Amino acid sequence: MKTTSIPWLVASGGFAAACTAIVAWQLYGRLPAVPLLVAVSLWAMVLVCVMLGRRVSKSRDDHGIGLDRSQLDPLTAARYLVFGQASAWTGAILGGGYAGIASYVIPKSGELLAAREDLPVVVAAALGGLALAAAGAYLERACQTPMPPKASF
Repeated sequence: MKTTSIPWLVASGGFAAACTAIVAWQLYGRLPAVPLLVAVSLWAMVLVCVMLGRRVSKSRDDHGIGLDRSQLDPLTAARYLVFGQASAWTGAILGGGYAGIASYVIPKSGELLAAREDLPVVVAAALGGLALAAAGAYLERACQTPMPPKASF
């Protein structure tokens, strides 16, 4: 399995931001309000990814990954890795999407009541998506096996 490419995450987030910015600038009046639960759930996922990443890093540093009951199961670490990859991509796309909406909401918040009401949630969701992308990438990299030491002859 390949490591998630940070430039591809940035490009995906940028593409999502551009697409949603086009939609927001044309159809903002027809879009539903952004629910607060979106931002809360993104930040909750950030917390989960960081906690799992710290757990795996601690287990790896203490040589605590193995099949003993006191160790972290390697299959569980592999599942965490996949969870980290999925979180990184989800965060990049959603963070970019909400950043695109923010590109409309921020300048219009002084004029439109709906934009003013959406502003805190949209900004929190955009930042939560970006934080989730970073936390997912951190979790993925924490789950990777270290390179074996080079043999000396």
